[in-house]
Amino acid sequence: MSLSKFLRLPSWMQPLLAPYNALANWLHRILPKSLYVRALMIIVIPIVLLQSVVAFVFMERHYDLVTRRLSEAVVRQMAAVVEMVETYNHNDNYTDLKRISANALGLSVTVMPKEPLPKPAPKPFFDLVDRYMSREIAARIAKPFSLNTIGEGRFIEVRVQVGDHTVRIITRRNQTYASNSHIFIVWMVATSLILICIALLFLRNQIRPIERLARAAEEFGKGREIKGFRPQGAREVRRAAHTFLDMRRRIERHVEQRTIMLAGVSHDLRTILTRFRLQLAVMEDSPDVIALRRDVDEMSRMLEDYLSFSKGYGEEKSNPADIALMIEDLEVEAEVVGADIASTFEGDPMVIVKEQAFRRFLLNVISNAARYGKTIRIKGYRTDDWLIITVDDDGPGIPENEREAVFRPFYRLDAARNQDSGGSGLGLSIARDIIRSHGGEIFLRKSPLGGLRVRARIPI
Repeated sequence: MSLSKFLRLPSWMQPLLAPYNALANWLHRILPKSLYVRALMIIVIPIVLLQSVVAFVFMERHYDLVTRRLSEAVVRQMAAVVEMVETYNHNDNYTDLKRISANALGLSVTVMPKEPLPKPAPKPFFDLVDRYMSREIAARIAKPFSLNTIGEGRFIEVRVQVGDHTVRIITRRNQTYASNSHIFIVWMVATSLILICIALLFLRNQIRPIERLARAAEEFGKGREIKGFRPQGAREVRRAAHTFLDMRRRIERHVEQRTIMLAGVSHDLRTILTRFRLQLAVMEDSPDVIALRRDVDEMSRMLEDYLSFSKGYGEEKSNPADIALMIEDLEVEAEVVGADIASTFEGDPMVIVKEQAFRRFLLNVISNAARYGKTIRIKGYRTDDWLIITVDDDGPGIPENEREAVFRPFYRLDAARNQDSGGSGLGLSIARDIIRSHGGEIFLRKSPLGGLRVRARIPI
């Protein structure tokens, strides 16, 4: 639903929402459709965003602050060494200064004759240590200096010009920054992964009952037997499952009652028709008797059509059937009545269907095509998800505004199908009922042959 419809905005504001609608449609296309994946994203994305924000704040605040404090402390020690070199006389080649600096401060100090300072090497953009130390040395010592990294990045060398001397101070790099910051990141990531794995297990257990309910509803919609289904999961899921089972029982009870009633009606009517036939059989042939026999036969066919439509093959079980072989058998029957018929099938022909019902569907469609056309082309093909059957004929076709009406029971077209053609007006109704009992749908289109195209598809 677009935002304009949801918020009931005036029409003049709707063009302003075009970028939002475009973004919403794009997200709808790329986002996963599975409930499990969506629920997983709802859990994982906030955790990832939270950790990213926490890590950024930590690195930006804590790491930055600790590095600055440590750098300031090391620079203070260097400033003390420089001040001692500048203030006191050392006649013993600075032996005591070197010893105190090494033992008490952890600094390696060398006092050399004054010499030009080396040019500093290029610094990385994110090198906080060199940046803070250079700033602190310039502020606290306020003398010409140079700062470089040596020993494959493990040590920092600082040279300061003090009068006629150059003081060379070397310190470990890990004394100037927070070297254990990675522990925080490791613990945060490891803990999050463990929690996500635990959440996945619980989430999967919560989603599985919904998937079973959807699978049971799909199997029931295809007319297949539901095996081993029982309400499970959260209270709302159990409630939906109980409602589905109650609905299934009501539908099955309704179909059973209708079938029993029609079986009784069928028995009574067939008994009467049998008496008619016996009485007509002993009568001499005459135009009136022949007409009555034809009417009795027509009543028998109509009765069979009514019963087939009402029963709907609901009690038949689904089993694997060879659809290509079924089409070939019906093709032979259509050739007997003189139709020019040809068929093709692509893919694996073995499909789980109600075999007798599906055969009745094909028989109705092909019979209609043979009744009103001379040329019939049947094409069947199977994809990974669908079985699709297309029947084309060169008959008069059906007007576009009548294509939905012809699926109504007992509806017959005056122009294309007259009342004396022998039809009961139930052929397409029975065909749609059978296809929908398999969870599919049937469509009527204009055929490339000039007549009617009947296209049916059912999920595999």
